[in-house]
Amino acid sequence: MQQQIISKLTTELLEAEEKLIPVEPLSTRFPELSVKDSYHIQLQWVERKLEEGRVIIGKKVGLTSKAMQNMLGVDEPDYGHLLDHMKVSTGTVLSRKDFIKPKVEAEIGFILKDDLQGPNVTYIDVLMATEALVPTLEIIDSRIEDWKIKLVDTVADNGSSARAVVGKPFYEIDQIDLRMLSMTMLKNGEIRATGAGAAALGHPAHAVAWLANKLADYDMSLKAGELILPGALSSAIDLESGDEVTATFGKLGSVSISFCE
Repeated sequence: MQQQIISKLTTELLEAEEKLIPVEPLSTRFPELSVKDSYHIQLQWVERKLEEGRVIIGKKVGLTSKAMQNMLGVDEPDYGHLLDHMKVSTGTVLSRKDFIKPKVEAEIGFILKDDLQGPNVTYIDVLMATEALVPTLEIIDSRIEDWKIKLVDTVADNGSSARAVVGKPFYEIDQIDLRMLSMTMLKNGEIRATGAGAAALGHPAHAVAWLANKLADYDMSLKAGELILPGALSSAIDLESGDEVTATFGKLGSVSISFCE
């Protein structure tokens, strides 16, 4: 795809985020748009953010469940970048006015102590490179109108990422069976979703390994100190003003977020 079109779509997505006015699906307007093109849009989006003074603090993996992959007609996950303005602490109150049409997912976050460079990273490598686990809520918010997304749309839109709500780090990694770790998510005191670590590619460390290996295609790696979100443990739920969401992950602990007007 011509570089000028990639730059044009990057600008569209940046303005949609700033003005909170979504754009028509890229996949509809540009049916020739490839996944590789979309990752170049994402990377240009990141470059523009870095020029504004933002800092990369990690990465996120999406579409790790078979249900989500089937829905979008894909056979592998996608990923996006986490920047410093996206990270918020558990218990934070956010304004609904800062988002277009937000949803929330519960994830087991990884904080790395070593770099991970693909292409041959395994889930064992991931576990050995992990300093701590952290209960996390990811707020996703598509800049594409009405969430009418295909894979190329969400990739270009940085994996539809908006915020990462981070709880207290847990350092005794060998005390947790991540595959079997349960998750319960409550919205306004009612159970709205449940899941387990196995929902993220069978084991969340597999999802992190996939990411490290995928990034090698673009000469990138995962860095020590980064926060890595390996994918949701259940379907996303909608967020509106007045909502309070808490996710509990067994021994790992809990994380919560509230939305005001």
